[in-house]
This record gives sequence, C-alpha cells and structure tokens, in this order.
Amino acid sequence: MTDQIRWGVLATGGIAARFARELGQVPGTELAAVGSRTASSAQAFAAEHGAARFHGSWEALAADPDVDIIYIATPHSHHHAAASLCLRAGKPLLVEKAFTLDLASAQDLVTLARERELFLMEAFWTRTLPSTLKIQELIADGAIGELVAVQAAFGIGLDPEPSHRLRNPELGGGALLDLGVYPIGFAQLLLGEPNQVRAWAHLFPEGTDERTSISLGFPSGAVASLYCGVNGDVRNATIVGTHGRIELPWGFHAAERFVLHRHAADPEEFETAPSGLHFEAAEATRCLREGKLESDLIPLASTLSVMHTLDAVRAQIGVTY
Repeated sequence: MTDQIRWGVLATGGIAARFARELGQVPGTELAAVGSRTASSAQAFAAEHGAARFHGSWEALAADPDVDIIYIATPHSHHHAAASLCLRAGKPLLVEKAFTLDLASAQDLVTLARERELFLMEAFWTRTLPSTLKIQELIADGAIGELVAVQAAFGIGLDPEPSHRLRNPELGGGALLDLGVYPIGFAQLLLGEPNQVRAWAHLFPEGTDERTSISLGFPSGAVASLYCGVNGDVRNATIVGTHGRIELPWGFHAAERFVLHRHAADPEEFETAPSGLHFEAAEATRCLREGKLESDLIPLASTLSVMHTLDAVRAQIGVTY
C-alpha cells in the first residue's frame, strides 16, 4: 500500500463518471486506472477523467498491480460477477448499490472477502453524508424521543420505453433495486432489521416493478411506510419520534438540509456540507489506510440485512430476474 491510495474504476457509465470527478476531493487519492469490456470506452473515460491507465477488460483492471482498490460501477445485474473476479484477484472493493440482485449472491461476496481478508463495502453513499451523521447524532441524543415511524419515498418521474434498462428483468430493472434500496436502507439504518414485511406493486409488462409500496414492522414496535417508483417524482422523508420529528423535504438520499421539530418548540433548520460521492470514497480510503476489512458506517451486516428485505419484497410482488 502506497501513501497515495490508487483507485481503479470498473465500468464507464454515468455513476462511474461522477465518482471519478468527485474522487479528486479526497486527499491522498488518485484515479489510477479504469477498466471496461471495450478498450475504446476505457480509453475515452481515462482521457476525460485523467486516469493514468486504461484496460479493455475487467480481468486486466483486476490484475493491475498499481491499483489499491476498485470501485464497481456496473449495473447491479453485473455486480456479483465483477466483484467476484476482483476479489479473487486480491483487490479491495467498493461496490455500487444495490449490492447484488439477491441475498444469496451478496452473501457469497461477503464470504469471499472475509476468506481472503479483503476490504469490502457497499457504496451506500447516503450513510456517509454529513446530514445523515448529524441526524443520527440528534436521535442518539434524544432530540425527538423514541423512534416510532419512518416515512420515505423515492420516485424519479420517468416514462421509459420498453427497451429501457429499468424495464429489463435481465438487467435487474424496476424501481426496487434502483430506487427502493434508498428508503429501505434509510429506514433500516434508523430502526434496524424489520420482522414484518408487506409489499404491493404495479408491474411493467416485462415483469419489473413500475411502482412499489412497502410497509415494514420492527421488533421495537416502530413502523415504516415506504415507496419507490419509476414514474412518480418524489424524494422526501420524515422521521417520527415520541417527542418530535425530523423532516427531509426533498432529496432525502442526498440531503444537505433538514428541519427538526420538537414538541412545543420552534423548528430548527440544519444545513450541512454539500452531498457527494466523495464522502463514500473518503470512508473507503480511510478504512483501507487503517487496515479495516469493513466500514463502521456501512457494515456488511447492514448490507445483507437490506438485501434480505429486498428479497422479501420481490417475493411478495412477483418480480424475478
């Protein structure tokens, strides 16, 4: 391990480009290489984002001795294959969410990483944001009392053509894995693992979910009411406690502000640093420097717990990949 943490990026799509742009905000890191299934795509990405090298295959990137950690940015339908390859090559990983298509394949990656003593982390960037950390601090301090409910919704207002990725079951399409992972992950961050899961959905003709409603019950007695949708534009969340509530008015998954309402008190507005993928990159870089095998902010147990819930929802709404 060098003093400079050398990142590789596997895939060249939009989220990979955003990660590459924001990596420059993390001190002590560099974009060392990019890998794609085509050399031309990798070369263009490297030229645009200043990567030192490009590789025309996943295997070549995984074998690059001058890469310390790889960010997997493929569609989630390919996460397991790409991550397995890289772990077997001895590379620590940051894997985009949804982590995999199902719990079994997620558990397989966790087992492989632990067997090989390699760092592995889900790129659930919401959990690394200053706003999320501040909200957790306020809740731990009793600002709104005991948590009783979480409401969260994430819809993006699209009307995709039948050929669109979000309608393709072979690519893990639908609202649930792309969008539902945010409200589910947010609720479980605050309330733990549910012991009751109920879900309803309207499906595209291709068999992926166009919109899904999810109700979760927790051992504490708390409940969560969640929504995800391809063609409904909404991104808000509310955390309800016995003594108040916290409202995230828009873009809760990337919040830079929120409002604390205490009983019999004026609302308090909090503003935090601008959100971005660089916070998850900084967390992974910190863990790598400290020799950790997983992140305290996004432990692998929480990733598996969310995947367990996603599997339960899919079983109820009848979506298969």
